[in-house]
Amino acid sequence: MRIRRAYIEDIEALILMRWEFTLEHQPEMSDDLELFAAECRAFLEEAIRGERWHIWLAEVEGVIASHIYIQLIDKVPRPGRITYPFAYMTNVYTDPAYRSQGTGSELLKAVRTWATENKLEFIIVWPSDESREFYRRNGYTLCNDPMELHL
Repeated sequence: MRIRRAYIEDIEALILMRWEFTLEHQPEMSDDLELFAAECRAFLEEAIRGERWHIWLAEVEGVIASHIYIQLIDKVPRPGRITYPFAYMTNVYTDPAYRSQGTGSELLKAVRTWATENKLEFIIVWPSDESREFYRRNGYTLCNDPMELHL
């Protein structure tokens, strides 16, 4: 297994994985793949070239088996301490053919090492009910739920 950051050449595979991820949890989704692909392609091109998003991949024999998207969020400086950004982790997905083999856990471990080396304050993720145990096994703990305002 090779863990690495995403390249521009990975975009088409990442678009398909995002599509499959959505259909796995929302099979009734009837969105137009081409319309979605155009929007997702533009996002991924900017994310991969930019500094705010960090897309991590686990590659097995040349195939992207798993991915994690990290967005860095700056905090407002506060007197008396150095302020470091935190990470918002989303779109964590492992292809069904590679699940229960440690692929996702290895990817989380690599992201944790990278986050520690880059002095991120913490990583936050909103897990689905079925993924809570996966995160718990990998050292994540539940925190108070945030509040939200739907617009």
